[in-house]
Amino acid sequence: MKIHQNNALGELGSAVGKGLLAGLAATAAITLSQMIEMKLTKREPSDAPVKVVSETIGAKPVVKEDKEKLSQEIHWAYGTVWGVSRGLIGLTGLKGLPAALVHFTAIWGTSMVMLPQFNAAKPIDEQEPKAIAIDGFHHAVYALTATLVYDALDAGSKNERRLNKLIKQLHLKGLLKKFSA
Repeated sequence: MKIHQNNALGELGSAVGKGLLAGLAATAAITLSQMIEMKLTKREPSDAPVKVVSETIGAKPVVKEDKEKLSQEIHWAYGTVWGVSRGLIGLTGLKGLPAALVHFTAIWGTSMVMLPQFNAAKPIDEQEPKAIAIDGFHHAVYALTATLVYDALDAGSKNERRLNKLIKQLHLKGLLKKFSA
């Protein structure tokens, strides 16, 4: 049996799998970040996940315990699945801070657009600066964690080798020196 060097579906599957693992780890990190912040600020847990699900599929918990459970289930599923986008970013060869910034922009930007559409949050121009900063911080924790985990899982991959080769070529041509000066 011959193994193909350029197996696009295999690379996609690998990136999705690594992304899901990274998303799971990042969801754990953002959950911990939010728990600490809620203790410090005395903020109640968000009901945004339940509001969105109620609007989209009509799931409406009857008792408070069911609402909290559904909210957590949605939070973990949503966060884990967002890891797939980190995997797709990884297919481009991006890693480290540039990949984290792209991922952060995608997840926080989507949140800022989607949640007001479902009356689950105020539009950003109607929010307090402190609330915006806290939300941005939590999403940064998520994106940075997802990137650290994804990059660790992807170390030595073909995409990483390709990116390192390009960087080496740019160094040799002196292009990076011009931009770093």
